Amino acid sequence: MSLPRGRDFRPPWPLTSGHLQTMLSSSGVRRLLLPRAARAVQQGAEPVMVDGGGGVRLTGAFTAQRARPRPRGLAVLFHGWEGSVDSTYVLQTGSRLLAEGWDVFRLNFRDHGDSHGLNEALFHSCRLDEVVHALGDIARRWPARPLALAGFSLGGNFALRAALAAPAAGVPLAYALAVCPIIDPGEGLFSLEQSAPWIYQAYFMHKWRQSLRLKQAAFPQRTYFELAELKQDLRGLTEALVLRHTDFGSLQAYLDGYSVAGAALKAMQVPATILTARDDPVIPVAAFEKLELPPDVELDIADHGGHCGFIRGRDMVSFCDDYIAARFNAVADGALGARQRA
Repeated sequence: MSLPRGRDFRPPWPLTSGHLQTMLSSSGVRRLLLPRAARAVQQGAEPVMVDGGGGVRLTGAFTAQRARPRPRGLAVLFHGWEGSVDSTYVLQTGSRLLAEGWDVFRLNFRDHGDSHGLNEALFHSCRLDEVVHALGDIARRWPARPLALAGFSLGGNFALRAALAAPAAGVPLAYALAVCPIIDPGEGLFSLEQSAPWIYQAYFMHKWRQSLRLKQAAFPQRTYFELAELKQDLRGLTEALVLRHTDFGSLQAYLDGYSVAGAALKAMQVPATILTARDDPVIPVAAFEKLELPPDVELDIADHGGHCGFIRGRDMVSFCDDYIAARFNAVADGALGARQRA
């Protein structure tokens, strides 16, 4: 059986619009219309605290599968920026993998979900070490194998960097899949400011400011931002927080710190897949076309799908469910390598 490819996603009009796909992907409308099965991963889920190393604590949720006598493996899911373990796309993918016989762990990054009060230092996108350490803790505590990882948007960026770091960290990661990952953060930031419709920046900025206010309320003795800084645009606020809360000497140095552009992934030893769409209005497709990848990293660019959308029709179910499940199952069957290069 051949694996689904990005070219197989052919949505009906008006879902051929990348903007509509993007807006629907995290909308309340989609959440209301999703079938009950898309929330199955929440049933019987165990809230978990995992070790991020150096005293860092991260939250998550583990759900054991009941579809098979033994699990196919352990699936770990990373949400996007200002998402959480309960983001619609995470629930949908997690529920599908659960039905396929995978144990599922959904991880919150620092300061995401309801975790603002756990760690005093602020989240930023270069905090890879704690995510890799948490992945190792998850692998030790839930030993079902293979261990497969999927991430969305910023979570996709983290998934790729985690896969790059996993062998040296002793994390037994078998496979990683990134949906619409951030490739070149500098270019992505510029795209949101300059070429994407204003509604995207407004959406992300609203959620980010809300998150920062929750962080400030959790640690009132700290000054995370000045009110004037909070009123700045995406680039201005990012730069202010980078200079205030990190060791990076400039905004560009910080953005370079989590870039996976160009040849950054060339040394990856873990098999991986990158799925994106040409009509993604948030992450420019040109950055994907410039990637230099090793043979076991598959780049799949669909014509449609928007940013982490890939919604098939009125049921609001995503093509990503079939796509991720098929590849994870191929990993469990030991057949992924030959199939993804076919």
